[in-house]
Amino acid sequence: MLPAEVLFGYGWKYSPETQFAYHPHMNTNTDINKTALEQELAQHIVTALNLDIGPKEIDPLAPLYGDDGLGIDSIDVLEISLVLTKHYGVQLRSDDENNAAIFASLRNLAEHIQQNRTK
Repeated sequence: MLPAEVLFGYGWKYSPETQFAYHPHMNTNTDINKTALEQELAQHIVTALNLDIGPKEIDPLAPLYGDDGLGIDSIDVLEISLVLTKHYGVQLRSDDENNAAIFASLRNLAEHIQQNRTK
C-alpha cells in the first residue's frame, strides 16, 4: 500500500464519513450510499449539463463546484437551478450567499431541496 503522502499528492481525498480514500474522478458506483432524492438529483444534473458520466458516478459527498469534484461552474449552477425550480419548486438565486454551501455536494443540495421544496 502506498503511503498517504503519495496518494494525497496525486489528488486522492479522505472521507471521514466513510473512512476511505477516494479520487474525485474515480469511476465508482455510489448509488448504494445515495438517498432516493440524491439519485434523482444526480440524474437531473447529468441530463441538464449533458455530462459524459452517469448519475451513479456522482459521489454524494464529493464537491460539485470547482476542480476538486464534478467541476461545475456558475453557468452550470444556473442551469441546474432552472431544472430544480421546475421539478421541486425550489427558488435558487444567483445572489444567494448560501450557494457555496448549497452546491458544496450532492448531499448538501438534496438537504436544501428537502427543506425548501414546494412540489
